[in-house]
Amino acid sequence: MTTAQTPEPQLTTQFTMPSDREIVATRTFDAPRELVWRAHVEPEHVRHWLLGPDGWSMPVCEIDLRPGGAWRYTWRNDKTGHEFSMFGTYKEVDPPHRVVHTETMDPGMPETLNTMVLTEENGRTTLTVTVLYASKEAREAALATGMLGGWSQSYDRLEQHIATVR
Repeated sequence: MTTAQTPEPQLTTQFTMPSDREIVATRTFDAPRELVWRAHVEPEHVRHWLLGPDGWSMPVCEIDLRPGGAWRYTWRNDKTGHEFSMFGTYKEVDPPHRVVHTETMDPGMPETLNTMVLTEENGRTTLTVTVLYASKEAREAALATGMLGGWSQSYDRLEQHIATVR
């Protein structure tokens, strides 16, 4: 297992690459699992934190949380108007423990399989997200976008958002 090297020492989320095709993000939140789950699956929460770098908003956040249900997010750079979307289908839904879904970025990146697991101990929840890419090259292309920094910033926002909805 290797740890992702990044020039951004302020990252507050741990990223590892246990295989040539995976990225694993791990983050612990000072909140109960149910609250972290809701923040991931209810659009009124997702829109507040899943934004990546500063200056982006989420005009589309659709979630049909059931096996076979679809989801779609569209982000907009508020300065330039540039937009991009991600979408997928839920494969497994086990509230508030685990969700598995596909993910495709529009336009461009090949489909991934994403697994989120939430574990709680003493009122603190550890989130582990495993993203499985179709190939090493697809994973490397995703990493080249700077996604780890945006991912970590989103989880920073999630931590702040959770504190406001307790």
